[in-house]
Amino acid sequence: MSARLTFLEHILFKEVLLIKESINGKERVLLCVNASIKRKAKDLIILNVKELSSFTDYFIICSGTSDRQVQAIAASIQEILKEYGILPLGVEGERLGKWVLMDYEDVIIHIFYEPVREFYDIERLWSEAPCMKVGDEVTELTAIDKGI
Repeated sequence: MSARLTFLEHILFKEVLLIKESINGKERVLLCVNASIKRKAKDLIILNVKELSSFTDYFIICSGTSDRQVQAIAASIQEILKEYGILPLGVEGERLGKWVLMDYEDVIIHIFYEPVREFYDIERLWSEAPCMKVGDEVTELTAIDKGI
């Protein structure tokens, strides 16, 4: 019985890996953005940093109006991506909810408490990157602009 269970676990693990590998960077961005929108993230932008960075392809930057909202946005992203078998390489700052950094390999998400975002102004550091702004009124993003 235990050998069979191990075999089944092996099959399930392989299926999760296939799902993970089948989702490309843009699809991962859409999953993250929509999970953020679901929790009412503000001032959401997508930066394509492929040509400027050796460690990732996309940045998603958004804000929350409170530390709890920042934490809720982060939890929503983790929950949605986990459904696809995608786990973060690392998550920092979740406990305090002032600046949560989530590393999903080809997508890095920065979720800021609004005053903290204004102070660090990291968009300025990547100002040469192609950028897509997602309006606060958007309820679901179905595609990413060309060039992003």
